[in-house]
Amino acid sequence: HLLKTAGITGFLRLRRPNSSFHIVRPYALTVVTYVILSCISLLTVFLNLLVIISISHFKQLHSPTNLLVLSLAVSDFFVGPLMLCQIMLIDGCWFLGNFACSLISCIDYIITTTSIGIMVLISIDRYVAICDPLHYSTKVTQKRVQVCVLLCWILSALCHSLLLKDNLAHPGRYNTCTGECVIVIEYVAGRVDMFVSFIGPVTVIIVLYMRVFVVAVSQARAMRSHIKAFTVQGSVRLKAKKSEVKAARTLGVVIIVFLICLCPYFCVTLTSQDTLLSASSTTVVICLFYLNSCLNPLIYALFYPWFQKSVKLIVSLKILQPGSCQANIV
Repeated sequence: HLLKTAGITGFLRLRRPNSSFHIVRPYALTVVTYVILSCISLLTVFLNLLVIISISHFKQLHSPTNLLVLSLAVSDFFVGPLMLCQIMLIDGCWFLGNFACSLISCIDYIITTTSIGIMVLISIDRYVAICDPLHYSTKVTQKRVQVCVLLCWILSALCHSLLLKDNLAHPGRYNTCTGECVIVIEYVAGRVDMFVSFIGPVTVIIVLYMRVFVVAVSQARAMRSHIKAFTVQGSVRLKAKKSEVKAARTLGVVIIVFLICLCPYFCVTLTSQDTLLSASSTTVVICLFYLNSCLNPLIYALFYPWFQKSVKLIVSLKILQPGSCQANIV
């Protein structure tokens, strides 16, 4: 059947008015998609909530880098409820009204773009930490990171409110029948949005992390060759550098997974105009896109010992004890 929906908002960013996608989705595949997205939604909310509680509660984790991780977890957390809206749209029927369709689609755009912006900030943070460590503490402060994150949210909300103002002012304008959820953006505006929201930020991320990788490798070689010559004070500095490199490596994995999950989504957005999409390929793209928000906390669990310790304290409810915020978990 003919399905025009905002459930996969990226597909609609570059649509010309009256363009459409033809998706044939068997019932069995629909059920499987329901189950997969429901599981991803629950895990996304639960795991990101653990990250938010961990960094917010324990004072040892109040660093500029962890503040960026917290901001990313907040945006990922909101992806969970948005997935429930995607589940409602799998069969092409929307029951919450035209305004809710436009509003939720706008929120989806804002959260997606904010996540990408925070990824850029994480790349900049690691670039300064590895390539200019002597000035890191003065260049990257808590206050500056807070301002940057706030600006990221505000600019994303402002840009996409303007981009979707026609859809918000006249909800349901492009619907052809009852139960549709259609969001249409002008072709040129969609192309500009694609560059600002994805191509530009991803280019910055790749360039910065290539530089970080080169410098980190050279530093690792230098540390190995001079490790015996370090004094006690030097060994402390060496440990600090190792922690920065480890943080860069972990956040690098987060960014690589992010690119793997989102690139198919935006590549289809960039190339699909009046395209015949198979149900299976559409399902894979949708699940990959939302899976990214669920994978980030799992990466922290694998690479960050502090996250493992904090989860144990949260699950055992020891964080409710007086003074638990001062616990040594690093």
